[in-house]
Amino acid sequence: MGLLDKIKEIEFEMSRTQKNKATEFHFAIMKSRLAKLRSQLLEPPKKTGPSEGFDVIKHGDARVSLIGFPSVGKSTILNLFTDTNSEVNPRDFTTLKCIPGVLKYNNCNIQLLDLPGIIEGASEGKGKGRQVIAVAKSSDLILIILDALKYEEQKNIILHELDAVGIRLNRTKPNIIVKNTAGGGIQLMSPYKLTKVTLEDVKAVCKEYRINNAQVTFKDDYEIDDLIDTLEGNRKYIKGLFVYNKIDTVCMEDVEYLANLPDSVVLSANCNYGNEYFLEKIWEYLGLVRVYTKKRGEQPDFSEPVVLRKNKGGFTVQSLVCNIHKDLLSNFKEAIVWGKSVKYCPQKCGLKHVLADEDVVEILKKSNK
Repeated sequence: MGLLDKIKEIEFEMSRTQKNKATEFHFAIMKSRLAKLRSQLLEPPKKTGPSEGFDVIKHGDARVSLIGFPSVGKSTILNLFTDTNSEVNPRDFTTLKCIPGVLKYNNCNIQLLDLPGIIEGASEGKGKGRQVIAVAKSSDLILIILDALKYEEQKNIILHELDAVGIRLNRTKPNIIVKNTAGGGIQLMSPYKLTKVTLEDVKAVCKEYRINNAQVTFKDDYEIDDLIDTLEGNRKYIKGLFVYNKIDTVCMEDVEYLANLPDSVVLSANCNYGNEYFLEKIWEYLGLVRVYTKKRGEQPDFSEPVVLRKNKGGFTVQSLVCNIHKDLLSNFKEAIVWGKSVKYCPQKCGLKHVLADEDVVEILKKSNK
């Protein structure tokens, strides 16, 4: 029996099993087995190079991927906001490879990737689904492009496919610590009252991963799926924004409803409706911090900021110094900061000081003496 057959068998068994307290233990075992099979399914083939048309080098200050069904307007959005010329055609599957473009906004270069249309079964490799998802996993933000007329079905399918391959949209990594011990079996600890898991569920999952002795600490009231994600260790927690395109084809009441949904923005790429707000939301969800540097006695350089990211060192002065040059860290004396992150301007700060967007920083080095 192949991997796909095993996955289908477990999914069928889970669909026909009623969820209640008596079946929680059985569900925990099935979920962990399903996660292990899906991870095996996504392992890249051995001794092969990068997929043709998908080996795009990271460029710019952040990477944003456009994911959606065929003919929802991904190529139109890429052409509208970048200088790239991606083919636009009413027929499906016009885009067959990853097409990059550069979105220039707030003095930053954001790499925008137009990916081929995703279909149901992409997590199993259908329609170049694995290549599309591999690129999406390397992104700082995923834009899920939806047709405003058919959004509900499209949204559910795409969320299912992304979840199946370990992409967790708009979720934080669970703070679960699994520490192997020499003996004593599985011990479950938490400073909170756990209402979603039991010790037996945790033991069942750990057994599937061949962990017989460990101290499992839940730092919050998590579910058993969060423990499985922790044990798998290959999950990607990425920001996601739902973009409802073609709003010129629906009534104003529907537009207002879609605009008020969580993590959503409405747009009409063909009619240029909502362009500026669309860019503002991308900027908000990327969470970039621009820092301008200056030399002693000179004006700041506002043309090229140093862009800091939360997942790439954070927003501290130390991250700024490392971005400029790693060797500068050993000679660092102090930083003089102007901006929103300090109480008064200028202010002397150390390496741990957290910078804010558009701060100006002058870095002082230790004297040779």
